[in-house]
Amino acid sequence: MNAPHVPVMLQEVLEWLRIRPDGIFLDATLGAGGHSEAIAERLDTGRLISLDQDAQALQIAQARLARFGSKVSCVLSPFSRIAEVVHELGIPKVDGVLADLGVSSMQLDRPERGFSFREAGPLDMRMSDAGELTADEIVNRWPEKELADLLYREADEHDSRRIARAVLRARPIRDTAHLATVVAGARKQWGRQKLHPATKTFLALRIAVNRELEALGQFLSRAPATMNSGGRLVFLTYHSGEDRMVKEAFKEGERQGTLKILTKHVIRPSEEEERANPRSRSAKLRCAERV
Repeated sequence: MNAPHVPVMLQEVLEWLRIRPDGIFLDATLGAGGHSEAIAERLDTGRLISLDQDAQALQIAQARLARFGSKVSCVLSPFSRIAEVVHELGIPKVDGVLADLGVSSMQLDRPERGFSFREAGPLDMRMSDAGELTADEIVNRWPEKELADLLYREADEHDSRRIARAVLRARPIRDTAHLATVVAGARKQWGRQKLHPATKTFLALRIAVNRELEALGQFLSRAPATMNSGGRLVFLTYHSGEDRMVKEAFKEGERQGTLKILTKHVIRPSEEEERANPRSRSAKLRCAERV
């Protein structure tokens, strides 16, 4: 019930979303419910719709948000279905949309989900039980070239070929801890390392398993049409691939006259927040307004 969760850049998110007490807002990535709870607290006659494709996360967040009653609607759905969800709930348009991308702290902190390299867990990494592809399939069955290409393409892993060769030699990879050890042994060390050597490998696998960039592309193309004029679209991104997609979609929206970019320069967490919550270090906030 009390899953460890510190919502990233909470005050900045609330400021850029420009919460109106009577507005209708949509949290596209509910997670443990930290952002949703803060939004709901600022609503009076307004309404919040919160989506998540992770059934476990949704159940925990629903309990956290139960005190708001019918003011908050939690929906089990990938955010790529934003248009369908809004239509199914009978809502004409919303006044603001938040998307906090990537894996949640709750998923990282549960070894059985297979997202973390710090403890042994199954090679799963699915955010939704509906997904068929797992990290085990990629790690233990994909050809060497496909694996190397994936690591380079999705996570900019420059040691991708060395890692892929090492993985094939070590097969079968038993669990996440085994994979992390294999990757760490294959990577070159360049001076002092800020990140765990397996960080990029796990990122690439997670993106592939959940088809994250494909889903993000669908969401970016559909979200503006669900919003009222003047509504705010706020994104928190955590790696260059997704941030680049958001930045380009905002630029394209501005060219087409559907969006106005409000954050000319990306917003970063404060030094104080980075110290208090190390997982916020890579976060970038971008905001655009529907016109």
